[in-house]
Amino acid sequence: MKHRFGLWFLSILLFSNLCAQTITPGANRMEKYLPLLRDRTIAVVANHTSVVNKKNIVDSLLQLGIKIKVIFSPEHGFRGVADAGEVVNNSIDSVSKLPVISLFGNYNKPKKEDLTGVDVIVFDIQDVGVRFYTYISTMHYVMEACAEQNIPFIVLDRPNPNGYYIDGPVLKPQYKSFVGMDQVPIVYGMTIGEYAKMVNGEGWLAAGKRCGLTVIECLGYTHASRVDIPIKPSPNLPNALSIQLYPTLCLFEGTVVSVGRGTDYPFQVIGHPGMIAKGFTFKPRSIPGICKTPMFQDQLCNGIDFRSKRASPAFEDGKINLAIISYAYKNTILKEKQQFFNSFFTRLSGTDELKQQLIDNVPETQIRASWQKDLDNFKTIRSKYLLYKDF
Repeated sequence: MKHRFGLWFLSILLFSNLCAQTITPGANRMEKYLPLLRDRTIAVVANHTSVVNKKNIVDSLLQLGIKIKVIFSPEHGFRGVADAGEVVNNSIDSVSKLPVISLFGNYNKPKKEDLTGVDVIVFDIQDVGVRFYTYISTMHYVMEACAEQNIPFIVLDRPNPNGYYIDGPVLKPQYKSFVGMDQVPIVYGMTIGEYAKMVNGEGWLAAGKRCGLTVIECLGYTHASRVDIPIKPSPNLPNALSIQLYPTLCLFEGTVVSVGRGTDYPFQVIGHPGMIAKGFTFKPRSIPGICKTPMFQDQLCNGIDFRSKRASPAFEDGKINLAIISYAYKNTILKEKQQFFNSFFTRLSGTDELKQQLIDNVPETQIRASWQKDLDNFKTIRSKYLLYKDF
């Protein structure tokens, strides 16, 4: 365990440092895409991470004389202050005075009338490279709308902080949902621009249609890069550690276990009032703009703090940690053990097999072996769409 912890702690230090080589996001390469926008009316799919030289891309484009008709916003809203899963209503942006149409509320896909008079759609959102992180689902639906309305789609690519590995079960088609649109593993090892190329190229859009796609690539990025995102991608992913742990800890959202929403360290801890754990407790509270109604609000939870050297079991870098889920399942006292998992776990994992394997205490090596054929098939598909040197 000490050896495993040493490797994990070293990986966190490496992950938390900026890449030795400077990475330039696609959004900063304005000379590459401004000529595609001049004398056209555009729509922008953006949020608080859509920054060009410390300024939101919408404000930057307006100052350069680009005509923007509408902003489309994903989960958490355009300014990034809505809770996870919270319905976000249409609004008027207080800064630009442009209409903001939410694609995380009454509908997920732009309507034909939303796109009337739009010549080009620009997409610029920071992703974290995990299937159930819904920004890629928003992109999928916008690409479908572009294909149906014959509107060019431009992705301003950004580095992927979890782009250095591939892991997890591949989504089964019957479990498709907004937290899993495409048949990819939980961690898919692609930037959002590469992902767009794959969705388009593999005919995964409705009716197998394809949109006119342009990807403005990053400079200085490879899939071996360890990236420290300067802006938190959503309210409950505040730092590099939470982003790294997210592929594993988000699976707990399909269980009775809290992932620390309503604390100052979400997705860096787990806990439950009935968990058998020593030395760490937390009490979730309402935090408007981050988590208004957290699980176990104002209740004391026993748990594990993964910021601590005492955390057990320890994380291994570049891998979804099934041991942690198994540990929590075995060490959480409930009236009925079947209450531990709920139906959301299947949607998050993308398969009904993983839950049963964990319940049956199947060895991790056997669980991973059950993923391998699908992962090998995915890697073959993925290789066709990479824009950057692979790991």
